Amino acid sequence: MTPAELSKMVRSHKVPPLVYLYGAEQFFIDQAVAQVTATIPADARDFNLQITHGREIAIDTLLDGLRTFPVFAERRLLILRSADKLNAADLEVLLTYVENPVPESILLLVGEKIDKRKKFFQQFAKHGALVEYKRLYENQLPAFVRDYAAERNFRLTEDAMALFSRRCGATLQEVVGELEKLIQYVGAGGVIDVEDVRQIVSDTRADSIFDLTNAIGNRQIGEALRLLGRLLAEGVVPLVILSMLTRHFRQLWMTRELIDEGVARTDLSRRIGINPYFVDGLMAQARLFGRRQFKSAFERLLATDLALKSSGGNPAALLEQLLLDIAHLSD
Repeated sequence: MTPAELSKMVRSHKVPPLVYLYGAEQFFIDQAVAQVTATIPADARDFNLQITHGREIAIDTLLDGLRTFPVFAERRLLILRSADKLNAADLEVLLTYVENPVPESILLLVGEKIDKRKKFFQQFAKHGALVEYKRLYENQLPAFVRDYAAERNFRLTEDAMALFSRRCGATLQEVVGELEKLIQYVGAGGVIDVEDVRQIVSDTRADSIFDLTNAIGNRQIGEALRLLGRLLAEGVVPLVILSMLTRHFRQLWMTRELIDEGVARTDLSRRIGINPYFVDGLMAQARLFGRRQFKSAFERLLATDLALKSSGGNPAALLEQLLLDIAHLSD
């Protein structure tokens, strides 16, 4: 079952007796848990809502709760977090209930991952719903931010959106947290501009790494070396810097290949999986390198990776040499 299908069922008060929420995006999972919980009247939750964790609950106790009739409500809800911590023996016992769930109860399991090959999950899907919540791709983030802000009667300018997308965290919980801080800062609805983002969403290291990858992508070797020195002085791990450089050149190479194939600009962000606000910059940088130069760049990136992971070389010197080599690549 998809998240949208589950949400539709919940709104219709037709929640399956078995629901397993899992995946990488905890923000969406927490939203779904709250949505299911709201189907139990607030004044009846003392009797009909039980929340526990996979490491703490005894399966017999859980089964007793599931088989207890609701009080002053149509159904009981039992939420079991960290359900992926249940061992094989627990799943075997719980399987008997999964194959014949009580319609007056909802068993809501929450975990990080599942193994659909196991009989337990096959039967769970047959009698209930397995719902995966995947992390958004980078190019999907602006739409989420725009919609979330619009629901609160706010909007971000184009420049503010670009800077926010660069600075915000990797998970939606972090993204929403930063958005809420911005909304409180601006106050009373309105427009969030780039200066608001600079004031509230601070991440100088992320900005410096972003500036470094752009500088070397534009073959601005002096600026790239300056930014590298700053990052190393701030204590950024050399392998993290190398990883970001590798990621950037992978995106550049993909961009160049798609440009040569005649792919339209509007399709590039989707094909590459990047924020659409950064497409123009990538396109400009990608045109500065040819296919042979990209191949040579990746040979140097790999060699630097191996050297950094050995015990011999000086990290700063290795990264400086890498930047110099890439900046002076020629056909």
